[in-house]
Amino acid sequence: MSAAPIAPHPLATVIVDADDELAPDPYFEFKSTDSMVQKVVVSIVVFGPFAGLIAAIVGLWSGGIRPVDIVTAVVFYLISGLGITVGFHRLLTHRSFTAKRWLRNTLAIAGSFAVQGSATSWVALHRRHHVYSDLPGDPHSPNLSGSGTAAMLKGFVHAHTGWLYTAEEANAERWAPDLIADNDIRIISALAPLWTVLTFALPALIGFIATGTFDGAFECFLWASLVRIFFLHHITWSTNSICHIFGKRPFATKDLSRNYALLSLLSFGEAWHNGHHAFPSSARHGLDRGQLDISARIITIFEGLGFVTCVRTPDPERINARRSVTRELALEALEIEALNVSAIDDYGINR
Repeated sequence: MSAAPIAPHPLATVIVDADDELAPDPYFEFKSTDSMVQKVVVSIVVFGPFAGLIAAIVGLWSGGIRPVDIVTAVVFYLISGLGITVGFHRLLTHRSFTAKRWLRNTLAIAGSFAVQGSATSWVALHRRHHVYSDLPGDPHSPNLSGSGTAAMLKGFVHAHTGWLYTAEEANAERWAPDLIADNDIRIISALAPLWTVLTFALPALIGFIATGTFDGAFECFLWASLVRIFFLHHITWSTNSICHIFGKRPFATKDLSRNYALLSLLSFGEAWHNGHHAFPSSARHGLDRGQLDISARIITIFEGLGFVTCVRTPDPERINARRSVTRELALEALEIEALNVSAIDDYGINR
């Protein structure tokens, strides 16, 4: 089942290679996933962790929380969260740096522990988002429902969780052929169900080993699996919703992306979203002084250890040239930059 054609954004040729013949109509192609099974699975993913949060809060009144629950939850939040931000996002999607094979695969597995789909499907969807950001074709824009408070609320709900129920899955053959061709990532993506089982089972196992009881295993499961995933999911989804509605726009972009400082710590720097959309291939999203970007710090540490190379960040001149003035001047600047690009830099991403 195919959707009605969506006209590509005028600058799409800068972001996606117009000569690519992977699909007859590459700019909007997706696969239909409209089924009751899909909706049930999405409902479990959305509401299951929330139910776990409620159960964990109720449990605080009777038994409190053990140190092993807190430590395990924090460690798994760091592993799965950085797996998404450093691995899925900055490495696999945007190629912001080059990693040694063992680290690339480790980050891909860590990201798979976040229960946000396989590495390949996540990358495909996000690359499509960048091409159509806040335009028809964007999988999760909050800005396509009209004007007014009711429209904003509708858009917010769609961008946060509603989009998960739509019958559209970005076609990986179009949007992530490099990952399909990567034997390691292809295997890791195919094993997504295994990583999902492990992200729930390992905390329970740790709780059982630490306490020697099934109650201890269950409580660690609640906090380090369900509660951890609840917060990680909503922080990730907030980048889609909050960071396209609220916050500051220091840089000129073709969309409505924004920086939202309050989310920067828990999102590991992903909330500097306007900076990211201004420079998609930058390994650092917090581009201004004082903007905490833990993911960028981790990449810098990896670089110092010799685990990664070719770390990409824009020079100060390019950063200052993209400062916002007006939307009209921003689009004009982007069009001029498009004319100066002689070659596509990495699949799915403009430099």
